[in-house]
Amino acid sequence: MAENKDKTSEKKPSKAQKTSKSATKSKKSDQGAAQDPYLVLARKYRPADFSDLIGQEPMVQTLRNAFESNRIAQGFMLSGVRGVGKTTTARILARALNFETETINSPTIDMTEEGTHCPAIMAGSHVDVMEMDAASHTGIDDIREIIEAARYKPVSARYKVYIIDEVHMLSKSAFNGLLKTLEEPPAHVKFIFATTELRKVPVTVLSRCQRFDLRRIDIRDLEQHFANISKKEDVKIDEDAISLIARAAEGSVRDGLSLLDQAFARADENSISADNIRSMLGLADQAEILGLLGSIFAGNAPEALNEFRRFYDNGGDPQQIISDMAEAVHIVTRTKALSGGNTSTESGQVGNDDLPEAAKAQIIDMAGKLSMAVLSRGWQTLLKGYEEIGKAPNQVSAAEMIIMRLLYMSDLPAPGDVIAALKKAQDGPVLGSSDSQNAGQGGQPSPDGATASSIDGGAGVHTMTRSVNGPDMHLGGAPEAEQITAPHAENNQLPTLETFSDVLELIGEKRDVKLKLQLEEYAELVRFAPGSIELHLLDGATDGLAGDLTNKLSRWTGARWMVALSHERGEQTIGSQRRVKEQKELEQIQSHPSVQGVIQNFPGAEIVSIKPMKSEDEQN
Repeated sequence: MAENKDKTSEKKPSKAQKTSKSATKSKKSDQGAAQDPYLVLARKYRPADFSDLIGQEPMVQTLRNAFESNRIAQGFMLSGVRGVGKTTTARILARALNFETETINSPTIDMTEEGTHCPAIMAGSHVDVMEMDAASHTGIDDIREIIEAARYKPVSARYKVYIIDEVHMLSKSAFNGLLKTLEEPPAHVKFIFATTELRKVPVTVLSRCQRFDLRRIDIRDLEQHFANISKKEDVKIDEDAISLIARAAEGSVRDGLSLLDQAFARADENSISADNIRSMLGLADQAEILGLLGSIFAGNAPEALNEFRRFYDNGGDPQQIISDMAEAVHIVTRTKALSGGNTSTESGQVGNDDLPEAAKAQIIDMAGKLSMAVLSRGWQTLLKGYEEIGKAPNQVSAAEMIIMRLLYMSDLPAPGDVIAALKKAQDGPVLGSSDSQNAGQGGQPSPDGATASSIDGGAGVHTMTRSVNGPDMHLGGAPEAEQITAPHAENNQLPTLETFSDVLELIGEKRDVKLKLQLEEYAELVRFAPGSIELHLLDGATDGLAGDLTNKLSRWTGARWMVALSHERGEQTIGSQRRVKEQKELEQIQSHPSVQGVIQNFPGAEIVSIKPMKSEDEQN
């Protein structure tokens, strides 16, 4: 028994041991409570009142005037891109509507202290401030619940406030169900809507709300905001690094704070440099991008390709590099436009003031060297290339092909320069002038210095009159011409056919395409006289062609016609004559100095078609 008692006493812990274990357990519990979950910067530094909002001064001033004059709207529509503060503004506005302290009991913009309802409203847990995500509550049933609940007065606050985020996601029936309540809500109800797609919100809803378009935040404001947060977080970060993050945020505070959060995680001994941010974002230095563009526009292929490879090897994203190049081309183009032709380093106005001085000097120098046409072509090529990279199986190869395309284009002169050079170099005859027509067709000069020639093109007889010493000489097309209509074109008269060309022209006017094609391609004219045609038919002609032509001519002209077939060969078909004529014209145009100059400057160019230029009367 004594032994059992001893064993029992050994098993039971003493009072001191119990106290020690209890203290240890309490200490562990305190350590767990001290380790709160990490709060991202976008939530930790979320504005709590209107004084904390950055970049939205016009909206704040309008709301201040409305609250001071007691002109508070029944509904507010907040629109803008992601991360500019729409939901945050909605909560601050709900707080201002329900602001209440021991001394203040009215809506106010100036919330210098925390009110009774402020903590719950900003946390999104107040019973009278309901937040609804329209992306997940899109139907009419969700809106019916709001309409039913809106009839009852608020539990503790001054107003019942309904915040509907991404309101453009509501269905058509949901919007229609909301209209009546939104137009005539109870006095204790306010609606606040937020959307990134304002154009998808029905006009009937917009017209019932006071609309505020939240602007993108300026880069300088973002830089200052991020610098202040870095100081509060006790993290050292270079100004250039902050500038890179601000530019990458594209006016969105939330995007910028997410990048800043990522940068803090990558910090090396609490110090962040611009190179760290470039590596994180896959960016290249602006000066290096400008150097790459300079090599491209100078036509230095090895240097440009090696420079791109260096960017890629250092972690640069190919699509981002092309995007940076496009942005640099835009800045250079804008600089050239703003400078008005004066692009000296001292007086040139740079298209982006947020760049380092070294980059500004490069931009001004490039704007002075490159023409607007070259910059425009570069922009279009990069823009098209950016889309191509997203579809390419190998983005690096696609980016290099875009660079080589730019290199090839850098050797090509601008179209305006080519035309100016060709006009100066025109020592030969103008295309289509009377001299060349005389050489090609044997025309005889008229006493007044003009040459008349008749061309049988298969569609009637046209007499062209060209002036040798006229003031207008047209490059690349036929000169001015006046067509003399055939006698049968007069109204109210039956056609009189004097030539076989008149016959074909009449068939064309009657729109008998099949008959005209047969005569042009498979019929050789042996003899022609008014009322009589003798033809030699080739292989491919349809049966009954002569009889068909006889009947139709007799009917159209009101005269008797006879069409005979002969085994004797006649003239070349009209189609063959036309092709021979077109070939001669093509050879004549190809031998002209102006056209040869164009082909030399644009390798691979070819003449697709030849069209006569309209006379001034026809153009007018």
